[in-house]
Amino acid sequence: MGAQIKPVFFLKLFILLFAAVLPGLTAQYPQAEVDRVVAIKAGKLVDPEKGTTETNQIILVRGKTIEAVGPHVQIPPDAKVIDLSKSTVLPGLFDAHTHLCMTLKRNRDGSSYYITTLMDPTPYRAIEGVANARDMLAAGFTTVRDVGNAGNYADTALREAIERGLVPGPTMLNAGRIIAPFGGQFQLQPEKQDLATPEYFFADTRDEMVKAIRENIHFGATVIKIVVDDQKYIYSTDDIRFMVAEAHRDGLKLAAHCWTEAGAHNAAEAGVDSIEHGERMTNEDLELAKKNHVVLVGTDFTEIAASRNSFPSLHSVFVDRLKRAYQIGVTMAFGTDAFVSVPGETRGTQAAEYVDSWAEAGVPAKDTLRAMTINSARLLGVDRERGAIQPGLAADIIATPENPLDDIQAVRKVSFVMKNGSVFKNE
Repeated sequence: MGAQIKPVFFLKLFILLFAAVLPGLTAQYPQAEVDRVVAIKAGKLVDPEKGTTETNQIILVRGKTIEAVGPHVQIPPDAKVIDLSKSTVLPGLFDAHTHLCMTLKRNRDGSSYYITTLMDPTPYRAIEGVANARDMLAAGFTTVRDVGNAGNYADTALREAIERGLVPGPTMLNAGRIIAPFGGQFQLQPEKQDLATPEYFFADTRDEMVKAIRENIHFGATVIKIVVDDQKYIYSTDDIRFMVAEAHRDGLKLAAHCWTEAGAHNAAEAGVDSIEHGERMTNEDLELAKKNHVVLVGTDFTEIAASRNSFPSLHSVFVDRLKRAYQIGVTMAFGTDAFVSVPGETRGTQAAEYVDSWAEAGVPAKDTLRAMTINSARLLGVDRERGAIQPGLAADIIATPENPLDDIQAVRKVSFVMKNGSVFKNE
């Protein structure tokens, strides 16, 4: 072999190349300048955490960040003024349980989640993610947590594309490949045991669990998602506790898919960061979740959504559990699990309709709105960056014609969307 090239050579070459292209890169993004100033005149301004509304407020945005909020904020002469004096202004919404890179398609023979994941390759699913991310943002969802089902890390590609400004979309946390006992959520055949990969990462031993978590992190996951109980064998409390500790050691939170009473009990006892679905939870397990500071992301299917997902009888089960969880005082974050293609609707409009279940369960609008904003922000670990309209936080701001505190259905009529200080929608 020839003489070895030292790593410093590549570093110097990179610096020279970067210096050459930097002027061209910065010239492409003039709107990203930190001194851009926007003043929003808010007729009504909602604070979801307090459940209060202030009138005639001014929100001053500089670059990507909220600089000042109040009735007497001085508007600089060079500021662009956005008049929302006839609207209600509030923080951008959160969906803490999305699958942006998967769309279940209906046909005359019904549909199969299994077939969808087999037939749609990862590149196509990344493109699906672009379309769904755009539609979620248009509906007012400025932050989402994508909990897997993205093939071979299509969700990482989507998140990075959004962060780099290549495509519009919400701020995104992503789970990569879902970790599960052998089989994942599929029933496999002995001669075709690999059909569930890369959709799932099978982990049945402690070594496999560590490897799955670390491999996910290596390939860009920012949250860990496990399936506890979609097989006859389920993860034990000790299994789950072990994976929670490993994820936390690496700085990530862990979400646990629980479809059975036993699975939800194990997850609540293990102290996961969030239980996904949990529709079979007993009052005792809801109390346990509350005690262990486990957030419930109930994906509380509306009657229409439950029918779309081929389990119409479960709607009443979800609503009953939602009602009991609220009465017990479990911390809840808004998540939808919407992933079916519906003519005439977008992923965003489908997600927003889930407030129907909260209303049906008797949850007051102020608490539903809190679940859609600050509760989700805290679960996702981004509450010091976004999730409220306060100085120093990201300018993720939406507006509706009516006040969601008076009628939660107002969140289904978002007329203005700003994300990171840039206007995406203004009707």
